[in-house]
This record gives sequence, structure tokens and C-alpha cells, in this order.
Amino acid sequence: MKVRYVAPGAPPQDNSQDRRRTMPTAYVYTQHGGPEHEMFVEVEKPLPGPGEICVAVHAAGVNPADWKRRAGMTRGGALDHPVGLGREVSGTVEALGDGVTGFAPGDEVLAQVADGPRGGFATYALVAASWTAPKPAGVSFTDAAALPIAAATAYDGINQLDLHSGATLLVIGAGGGVGIAACQFAHNRGARVIGVASAAKRELVEAVGAVHVPSGDNAMTDARSLAPNGVDGLFDLVGGTALLGLGTLVDDGSRIVTAADEATAVALGGARVRRERTRSVLEAIVDMVDAGTFSPYVTEVFPLARARHALGLVEAGHAKGKLVLQVA
Repeated sequence: MKVRYVAPGAPPQDNSQDRRRTMPTAYVYTQHGGPEHEMFVEVEKPLPGPGEICVAVHAAGVNPADWKRRAGMTRGGALDHPVGLGREVSGTVEALGDGVTGFAPGDEVLAQVADGPRGGFATYALVAASWTAPKPAGVSFTDAAALPIAAATAYDGINQLDLHSGATLLVIGAGGGVGIAACQFAHNRGARVIGVASAAKRELVEAVGAVHVPSGDNAMTDARSLAPNGVDGLFDLVGGTALLGLGTLVDDGSRIVTAADEATAVALGGARVRRERTRSVLEAIVDMVDAGTFSPYVTEVFPLARARHALGLVEAGHAKGKLVLQVA
């Protein structure tokens, strides 16, 4: 990926009027480590390969996976630096790679960004056609950008747990983008949901039909008082000591799934969320948004120029619901 570095922290150009007259911008990290390695660069417009779509990005979701990738905490092969940040986008189709059918330039879509050095915090993004879905006119670009990673992870995890109506689900980390989505999907299936989150996120957790339990030293006691006979399933988004302690509320360890700490979940008998990454999953979720039966709870939208600030909020655990960057 050929790049031209700009001043650290410098905002991107305003590409909203005419992208073709300006150099495309991307927000990247230049080496593994902290946020001091994040910066804006100017890049060449990407050309889609076989099975890929080039999307003119309108909005991009911010996820914990973004900062974890920068910190070198995620799985996957090594990539040449700089590496683009951002794994989920919405926008319009700019160009199609060989073999792509069912889409045309100008179509409004949502997608997970294809694996590789490019990211979604950018003027343009490369996405896999198989992980791309049409965006209904009634769904905003900002809501659509919150679905391919956060909501889809929650959807896959709830399907993996296969909860029955009347079951009790415990969600650790219920106040973030994945947690809020998981609470809604489980609640819509008739499950009783207990959501562990900071006290500041209580109102948000209760808004999606879950019973709030403050995170911290008393979480186990509080959760046990709400479910004296234990819970039927546990969806973890925090890991560590929180998962070790609250995991004892599940009699059958196979009823534990995590998107944060696979090692601890496996030690308890559980597993990592199995991601489907298919167009059908995206279509199912965005149709729920269009029908008004699901909301990604986008609580704040920042311009791309404030990418570092938005990512910092997610990394510090201060984000309520879902944060999105507006690119155009």
C-alpha cells in the first residue's frame, strides 16, 4: 500500500464534496503499540481484486478489535506497516472486482472490511463481496456501519448459545456495542437477560430489556441474587477475572461463549464465538433495523478527523453503546 505520511494528528482532507479531486485518506497505525502510533496518511485509491468491492465509505464503526489489532493482541498473520484501522463500513459501491455479481456502482451497502493491510477508517475501503449486503433506504449509514462486526458478532454468539424462550442469559460487558446487541437478540427470543456493565451504563442496559448488574467486586453476589439457581448461558465480552468468577454461574461450561478471552472460556468448558461472516447474516440484521425490531444504539458519531479520540474512548471502556466515524 503506497502512502504519503501527513503530520501526526493532522485531520484528513474534506472529501465529502468530490472524492475524485483529492487524495484518498486513511487512518492507520505504523507499528504495534499504543495510540501514539496512529496517524492519517494519504493513499492510492484501492483497486478491488477478484471477489472484492471498492466502497466509497460514508461511515465506519469503531470496535475493540481496532485497538487490539494495533496493540498486537489479535490473531492472524503479520502485515506490512502501515496497517489501516477499521473493520466495518457502510457506503456506496465504487468499483467491482472480477466475479462479483449482484451489486452495481452506486449501490448503498454495508460490509465487513476484507482481511489485509487496508482498513475502513478511510475514504475508500476494500470489502469481500461475500460479506457485503445491500443497505435499505430506511437505514442510516451510521446505523448500518455499526452492524457488520459488533451486531453480527452478537448475532452469531446468540445463535451459538441457542437459547430457548424463558432461559436466563448473563452478558458480561453488556454496555458496549456487542453487549447491547446481544441483550436485544436474546430478549427478542424470549430470554431473561442479566447485563453486567459499569454503573454509568445502567440506563442503556435497562433500555434494551436487561436487568443491570454493576461490574466490580460485588457483581458475582448481585448476579447470584438475581439467578440463585444459576444461568442457562453466558456471553462474555470482558474476559479475565470477571469471566472466571461469573462463569461459575453456568452449570454447563459449554454454554459459555466469548468474544474477548478464548483461553479462559475454554478452561471453563466454553468456546470463542464462531463467526459466520456471510451476507445472509448481514441481511438478517439490517432487515431487523429497517423493521424497527433491533437498534445498534449508536450513541455518538464523530468525524473521521477525531478517529483517535473515538478509538481512545473504546479502548478505555468509556463508550456507551456504539461509536461511529462519519467519513462523508
